[in-house]
Amino acid sequence: MRGNFFSGLVVILLACILSAMTSPALANQESVSLPKVFLEGIPYDLTISSAGAPHASSLRVPPKLIVNDRSYDAQKSGDNWVFLGVVAQDANTVKLSLMVNNTLASDGSVVVIPGWVSILPPLLAIGMALLLRSVLPALMLGLWLGAWALEGMSLEGIFYGLFDSFEVYVVNAVADRDHVTIMLFTFMIAGMVGVVSRNGGMRGIVEWIIKGANSARRGQLAVWSLGLVIFFDDYSNTLVVGNTSRSITDRLRISREKLAYIVDSTAAPIATVALVTTWIGYQVSLIGDATAQLDGLDQSAYSIFLNSILYSFYPFMAIFLMVLVITTGREFGPMRAAEQRARATGVTVPPVTSTVGQDDEAALAMKDGVQPNAINALIPVIVMIIGILAGLYITGDGETISDIIGSANSYQALMWASLLSAFTAVVMTALQGLLTLDEIVDAWVSGARFTFIAMIILVLAWSMSEISRELHTADFLIASLGDSLPASALPATIFVLAAFTAFSTGSSWGAMGILLPLVLPLCWAIMNSQGLAGPESHHILYASVSGVLAGAVWGDHCSPISDTTVMSSLSAGCDHMEHVRTQLPYAVLAGAAALFCGTVPTSLGLPWWAGMLLAAAVTALGLRLLGEPVEDYRPQ
Repeated sequence: MRGNFFSGLVVILLACILSAMTSPALANQESVSLPKVFLEGIPYDLTISSAGAPHASSLRVPPKLIVNDRSYDAQKSGDNWVFLGVVAQDANTVKLSLMVNNTLASDGSVVVIPGWVSILPPLLAIGMALLLRSVLPALMLGLWLGAWALEGMSLEGIFYGLFDSFEVYVVNAVADRDHVTIMLFTFMIAGMVGVVSRNGGMRGIVEWIIKGANSARRGQLAVWSLGLVIFFDDYSNTLVVGNTSRSITDRLRISREKLAYIVDSTAAPIATVALVTTWIGYQVSLIGDATAQLDGLDQSAYSIFLNSILYSFYPFMAIFLMVLVITTGREFGPMRAAEQRARATGVTVPPVTSTVGQDDEAALAMKDGVQPNAINALIPVIVMIIGILAGLYITGDGETISDIIGSANSYQALMWASLLSAFTAVVMTALQGLLTLDEIVDAWVSGARFTFIAMIILVLAWSMSEISRELHTADFLIASLGDSLPASALPATIFVLAAFTAFSTGSSWGAMGILLPLVLPLCWAIMNSQGLAGPESHHILYASVSGVLAGAVWGDHCSPISDTTVMSSLSAGCDHMEHVRTQLPYAVLAGAAALFCGTVPTSLGLPWWAGMLLAAAVTALGLRLLGEPVEDYRPQ
């Protein structure tokens, strides 16, 4: 066993040494920072490395770079010399020579690969996710292919790429300070959710909200309200709302299918647009990574995220449609039959009920003997909200709120708030003697472990983002689509692509991680090429961001292999496929209204608020035309 271990270490060490030896960097002191590979026909901007950059006063002529038989003169850019628009054409390998004062300073060579190879890693990730129905191995295969492409797609590069995909790109993703901040923030919030669930805080909120539920209609409104209150995490929302509401909805003759629909439609939709959730760190991080290299865009990732909420039509339409269905009593599709069965016969459970996965309920269950108390959950959440607002104000600078938020260090604010929130929950629990120290730790870990798979997806998504940057995937897409795709068509196209990806893979986070690093640089470049980079056109960028986020939620919402869809079925005690079958028509109505009446018109210049009103009106009209009333029920 030990021999195999050390043999593996030797193989990895040799691979790293060989990889370093075959690096394409130029050899001498004065050298050019080269890409690992050139994409054929794609222009690159190459900088003379700072360690050997010659001073302007020592030069008789600007430095010159000779690429095969073509020559490029350096341009001064700040303290650096840059060669602009270096292109490799019609060659498997290009030879580069750096000339300083008409003297050879260094030389070297770089492999050239076809431009279309750069889009293969994300395409493979999407395709394998469709085939395998799992996003983790799909992302890993995409990383391996990308790392192999960066090795020039040589035979030995297959092995170097495998090692680099883990030893270089995954390690770099985890070692990044901002990335670590996001992971810690998510773990802290999820752990806080575990503590306030175990100490009775969540149950207290539930009992407080459902006191006035004395009819089927009021009961549904109470469950919907509860879903909005537990807005900061979709998993805790799903598990807590479904499990705690089941006995009440059964008494009021509300079908389990309807309960699962309410639970599912107040989980991801509210989590993706609320200002303080376990999703926000992930989303802001992906946006930040995707926009960090965009020239001319000076907004923070958090500011872009906040503006994109105004264009997130589907999450708002999903929540709005649910309110209309509850208040009007109108139902359509298979859900109408389920509700009629429950009202007429009192049979709320569909014919077949899945029992797989019920162990998930225990992770967020209240401790036996503890009295429910809503204050134990409300205070930590309030502390978290105040902490984020205070952190943004302290770390920001400017005269207006938008200036302060735009310049603030959102990562630092999120860390402060999550730590204070978790600390508050722990101290309140300990001072009241609700849980022992060991039980508090166990509750925190139980809550945090729900995000473990999501964190793995996040790390692989970050790694894929770096691979895409080094492969210049966005540059290839820009060169291929920049002149043919109107900027106004981007948000709707991105929404459909994100929805399809999330539906097929069952993971909204996976779809976000795959698409955001690609579509945002593409969007910004197309906007620039079409003269739409000014602030008056930033709505296209915001709508494109929301297209990924909202489209991923729609796909996840409808997908039968989605984790939140499965958890909604389990927590509501509903057969999984019955939940999918009854919910799908509602999601299609809300999604169609959001896309065609919200995303498309606002991309063409309609104000966001007008798009929101138009989508809401069409949603209401659709329910009016399709739905038929189902009678209310009041227990005797």
